[in-house]
Formats: sequence, C-alpha cells, structure tokens
Amino acid sequence: MTAEEHPELLQRWNATLLAARAGRGGPDPAPYGHNLLARWAEPQRHYHTVDHLRTVLDRIDELTDQGGEGGELELVRLAAWFHDAVYRPDRSENEERSAVLAEKALTEAGLTPHEVAEVARLVRLTITHDPSPGDLNGETLCDADLAILATDPDTYRGYASAVREEYGFVPDDAFRKGRAAVLRQLLGLPRLFRTPYGAAVWEEKARENLERELAELTDMSGTA
Repeated sequence: MTAEEHPELLQRWNATLLAARAGRGGPDPAPYGHNLLARWAEPQRHYHTVDHLRTVLDRIDELTDQGGEGGELELVRLAAWFHDAVYRPDRSENEERSAVLAEKALTEAGLTPHEVAEVARLVRLTITHDPSPGDLNGETLCDADLAILATDPDTYRGYASAVREEYGFVPDDAFRKGRAAVLRQLLGLPRLFRTPYGAAVWEEKARENLERELAELTDMSGTA
C-alpha cells in the first residue's frame, strides 16, 4: 500500500507541513509523506494502520470543529502523523523511536527548533496519554488517539480483534492477563478524555466498551 493509494492523505500531509512552516522555505513535503504512509502500511500492523492515522486526523478535526480553541493545531496534526510511525508490536520503545524520527525529519523539512521539539513531545506523550492540565496540544492529540474506545460496540470489537492480531506472537493466557491489566489501568483513570467535548461525548461510551471487554476477558480465563 503506497501513497498513490491514499492521495487525499498525502494532500493533507502536504497542506499540514506547509501550514506549519507558515510561508518559510523548505523542501518538497511529498517525499516525507510518502515515507510516512509506507511506514503506516507495514505488514505487521493490523490496528495501527493507515486507517488509524486517518481516524486520528479526523478526530482532531472533530475536536476543533466542536469548540476546540487554542493550541497549535498544525503541530498536533504533525504529531498524529508521527505518533506510531515506528511500530513493532514486539518492541517497547516505539514512541521514543517515532519521536526521534519526527525530530530528524521535521528539522530537515524546515520547522523551527520549537516546533520540532513540540511535535516530538506530543509523540512521547502518547506513551501515557496523560497531558498536564492546560496542555491544549496534548489534550487534543491524546483524546483523538483514544477516541476509538468510544465507538459503537461492533467497531470496538474490530479494534480489539486487530490489537490481538498485532500481538499474535503472545500466547492467549499471557495476552488476556496483559490486556486485562491495560483495561483496568484505563478504567482506573479519573477521566479518559481531557477536552470538554471528549469528556461529554466519548467518556461514557468508552467506559462501557472497556468494561464489556474486561468482562469478556475474565469470562474466558476465569482469572484475567
């Protein structure tokens, strides 16, 4: 799957990078977009795919349309492009490697040191999805990344199944225990979503989905 198969995404990338540069000169954005789309189409991906990238970008737009204000939206969008650009399910340093890739690529592509540092910070923030109060950029990116949790039950099951495929090398019992721990950690958070819109529209649905999946995992194993 190449950038030629996703011309609308390549166009969005080009527009975002040009807007972030704010009229400053720099290299053609397109080769960077081609490289990123090729990364998002790697065969080991089942959930963290081009579709996930598109969805996160769409949710950023939705948050913006529903009263989001402030923040540096072009930098948030760039962070979405890079946040899973490096993804190996058997590795634990994906976010860090993605942030380093962003630092290198965006410096070459003509962003200022502040802009590069902010995109890399946002990418690293997706390790915890725990932005500080008032971190508008971080709240927007993290809510958009977690919005899959608030989809209808069938879409959510498809997401959970795709995650399981990515971890196909993990035995069933170990996966259930690990996944259950992740779900309990999420359910233990005071809030999954930090933006006003995310908290109002997505929070309840997401918790219902998480609780349902946790109950199903427990039913399968009896001990998860």
